[in-house]
Amino acid sequence: MASSGTSVIVIGGGIVGLACAWWLQGRGHTVLLIDGAGPGEGPGRSGSLAALGVLMADSFHRDRGRAWELRQRSLELWTRWRHELAERGHPIPYRSGVLLLAAEGDEEERLAALGARKRALGLPLEPWDRRRLEQLEPGLPQPCLAGLHSGRDGQLDPGSALAALAADGRQRGLTVRAEAAVALRPDGGGWRVDLAGGGAERAAWVVLAAGSASGPLVETAAGVPAGGDGGRRLLEPVLGQALELELDTPLLTHWPGAVVWRGVNLVPRPDLEGGRRLWLGATLEPGREADPDQLSGLRDLGGAAPEWLREARVVRRWQGLRPRPLGRPAPLLEQPAPGLLLASGHYRNGILLAPASAAWAAEQIEARPTDG
Repeated sequence: MASSGTSVIVIGGGIVGLACAWWLQGRGHTVLLIDGAGPGEGPGRSGSLAALGVLMADSFHRDRGRAWELRQRSLELWTRWRHELAERGHPIPYRSGVLLLAAEGDEEERLAALGARKRALGLPLEPWDRRRLEQLEPGLPQPCLAGLHSGRDGQLDPGSALAALAADGRQRGLTVRAEAAVALRPDGGGWRVDLAGGGAERAAWVVLAAGSASGPLVETAAGVPAGGDGGRRLLEPVLGQALELELDTPLLTHWPGAVVWRGVNLVPRPDLEGGRRLWLGATLEPGREADPDQLSGLRDLGGAAPEWLREARVVRRWQGLRPRPLGRPAPLLEQPAPGLLLASGHYRNGILLAPASAAWAAEQIEARPTDG
């Protein structure tokens, strides 16, 4: 816990912003969460709208460095957070296991090498041969030469996570203001956040977790008009589309967790419609406009979808913009100015990295507390 709390404004009501606000509030800080649509609602969580909630930490292709350490920390924290939230009446549906598939010979070699490296670290990544994979029902996409199963990785429901953090945060004293932030200004050793309606809020610290909107707000903090030529463009939007399908028979509970084939996630939902629902996604599209051809290719896995998948009925389509850093590794966890933290640009890993990002923000604030 924080030795003494301070005032913090968190801007952004997606999963990263909510995680930061919830964690800081629980550590004794006075937190105001600002988001134009309210936490976890509408455009305010646009980056989270395309999320499937697949947590790939142990199965990440690296085994050292910042990205690896963030994933490991988040995996540990998500386990703690889920238990804590469930004990207070806010459970988050979770299913353990991620199965990576190799569709080509070079992928098979990479999976074998990855599994060997991770097992040398004591992580439970288990190789699955083709014979074992062929026993799964319904049948996996083809070709499917080999698999690697990560038992500690898994999938949680993003919508439930957003709702749980928001509800529990309010119960613990988190204040929420559903209004867009338009500018940041230094203010007597702290920060002033100007709002779209003409008002303002003040705090000792500001945490910017507003996705692609974080860049323009950083520009205003530096005295550069949003979108001005002197500003530094930090992030670009990448659109993702996803599908929810309903199958004829409830067979997906037989899979050992989420399946990743040629970069596409097939996520069984045993908690929905008796196990007959599957999430499929997501596309990676530049800009803000959805391409129907991309969605069509996702729907039939580029022509490789098995028959049971082709016959499934589409019950929901959704999309969202993910902020990708320009010329820098994701995510952006930086302090652009004293008392101002940037926690954005998580790209495809906002759900996974939200807890580690929140812990990082708390460390910065508690290492150099500011009265306010």
